[in-house]
Amino acid sequence: MAKNAVRRRLEWRMVISQPRSCSKANIVKDMQLSSWSFIAFFALAGLGFGVAPLAIAWLWARAFSPQKAGPIKNANYECGLPSQGIGWVQFQSEYYLYGIIFLVFDVETIFLLPFAVAFKQLSIGACLAMLVFILLLVEGLVWLCVKGVVAGRQLTHD
Repeated sequence: MAKNAVRRRLEWRMVISQPRSCSKANIVKDMQLSSWSFIAFFALAGLGFGVAPLAIAWLWARAFSPQKAGPIKNANYECGLPSQGIGWVQFQSEYYLYGIIFLVFDVETIFLLPFAVAFKQLSIGACLAMLVFILLLVEGLVWLCVKGVVAGRQLTHD
């Protein structure tokens, strides 16, 4: 009985001391584990970079902010002077339209620049897709001109 136990121990030591086989199955298994651990590491790092500033801000607020709001904390601050009047100013809607027009044509340039760089290597389908894009933008510009938004008129100030 004791000889069998000694033999099993020796066999087990031999199995442990032998190097792992480099079969394709073991290599693929190791690569899958390392790829998932790599993804998990970056997921945790991304979560940490997102949560860490929030946690630091929360700790800073708990340590240095007054615990209860009061009249001094809720008061408006205008360069050390008492506030005068209300801060509400009415804007004309044309300013918003000009901003939207700017954004539309700004995005247009973002799409047109790579198209212009790779024009000779593109297929007919890509050129037709860009033609449709440009025609839609021209349609929007014509609509703006018909509505009188870009007619060059002077804005009236009330």
